[in-house]
Amino acid sequence: MKKPSSKIRDEIAKLQEQLKTAETREAERIGRIALKAGLGEIETDENSLQAAFEDLAKRFREGEGSSTEGKRAAENSRKGAHAAPVASGAAAGGDSEA
Repeated sequence: MKKPSSKIRDEIAKLQEQLKTAETREAERIGRIALKAGLGEIETDENSLQAAFEDLAKRFREGEGSSTEGKRAAENSRKGAHAAPVASGAAAGGDSEA
């Protein structure tokens, strides 16, 4: 038996709300991490920030951002050394600022 279009619309609306909630949760998580890293203090345009975040995402997707490297970078950061400087800042993109 096929679903009526009204049921499908209701399911789509529920899924859109779930998506919005998940994106908000992810944005808040990334925003907190960015602020801890000091990105809130960097004054640069959003395009530069977005490009830097895209480069960072690419590194992690390619496996360069392993958890071991992340631990090393955190240790170096605490010691005053910087593992990999972020080019001109980095932003999560979108039309809102963190």
